[in-house]
Amino acid sequence: MSVPDTPAGQPKKAAMAAWIGSALEYYDFFIYGSAAALIFPEVFFDESDPATATLLSLATFGVAYAARPVGALFLGHFGDRMGRKKIMVFTLILMGVSTFLIGCLPTRDQVGTLAPVLLVLCRVLQGISAAGEQASANSMTLEHAPPHRRGFFTSFTLSGTQGGQLLATLIFIPVAALPEEQLLSWGWRVPFWLSIAVAVVGYVIRRKLQETPAFEQQAATEGVAKMPLAVLLREHWADVLRVIGGALVASVSTIFTVWALSYATSDAVGMSRSSMLWVGALANLVALAAIPLWATLSDRIGRRPVYLIGAAGSALTMFGYLWSISTGSYPLTLLLGIVTFGVVYSAANGVWPSFYGEMFSTRVRLSGMAIGTQIGFAVAGFAVTFAAQIAGPNGDDWSAVALFTAALCVPPVVAALSARETARIPTEQLGERAHREAAQPETVTA
Repeated sequence: MSVPDTPAGQPKKAAMAAWIGSALEYYDFFIYGSAAALIFPEVFFDESDPATATLLSLATFGVAYAARPVGALFLGHFGDRMGRKKIMVFTLILMGVSTFLIGCLPTRDQVGTLAPVLLVLCRVLQGISAAGEQASANSMTLEHAPPHRRGFFTSFTLSGTQGGQLLATLIFIPVAALPEEQLLSWGWRVPFWLSIAVAVVGYVIRRKLQETPAFEQQAATEGVAKMPLAVLLREHWADVLRVIGGALVASVSTIFTVWALSYATSDAVGMSRSSMLWVGALANLVALAAIPLWATLSDRIGRRPVYLIGAAGSALTMFGYLWSISTGSYPLTLLLGIVTFGVVYSAANGVWPSFYGEMFSTRVRLSGMAIGTQIGFAVAGFAVTFAAQIAGPNGDDWSAVALFTAALCVPPVVAALSARETARIPTEQLGERAHREAAQPETVTA
């Protein structure tokens, strides 16, 4: 089965649609992460002692990751049945609305325990949205991309992630600098309200995007899978396990973005909120340039070697970054933060959209990526909570957290070493080996 040519301009439009959607998703996610580390312990959990309040606040950050595997089951199913575009539009709207509502929530002082309950509910909606966002955007860009440039075009999803994180950090810097009373009363709400503007722009771009030629060809010939999950687990169970293991590399991001920020601004170190937010901003700025470069390199030398540089390298450089924070040296922290997150981690971050997506055939690609990544990301989300406990009663045992992060980088390395190299396989033949080795599935013509 050959895939019809993609209409001129569609690869770029798909990449832009993926970029803007991911930027919104992760603007919202990392606005929440910054608030969970700096603001929410005093706004929603202020009746607890400071250490417990911080732990509870960081746990709500992980709640969204727990909801993501559930969302992946449903959104992956419908994405492989109905197409990539519909899921991309739905996830964008859901994330924009749930994030805006967080900015409208009453505080614990105003409504008591109802406040953290409502916060968790909105966080769950964010998690469901994120479950389908990256998988649908990655599938859309991969299936629109020229075969020899799939790595480059799919990397726009992760460039959008870094762009959203950069935007979130830049907006939070002046907010965090507000006087304490203004910050805790209304200032923290502003970044959440602003998400609605990004959602509107993303909706306008995405609703004009065409469905992918690969999906339309699949639907018109063999038909779409009646039960994509059944087909996925029968034909691609090993690749699903590889993606779950690979997705644990996201722990580097959550530890860097949330736990390290909380640690650096704690009494144990005493760095200012604004200065540490600038570390994240500059690291993300470097990542915006590094991600497409690593992805382009993967189009030339393969996905596996580039991904391994990112996964194994992050395990090592996180030791240096967390150590630099412990010294209290801001220039050292800034330098090693940029190297760790902006350069080394970007190798894995820029390649995994194509690396994971190329493991699956068209009819189960969205399900495979959504379910595999979201189970792995769920562990990565709660890595922040585990790190807060591992760091000890004073929250300053950075070496234990570094070892924990390095251990979470081992499964991604194993997953990459056991995976097939797919960079030069034609798009229509991706996942064919697993398809040939399994029984023919029951399909239904679209």
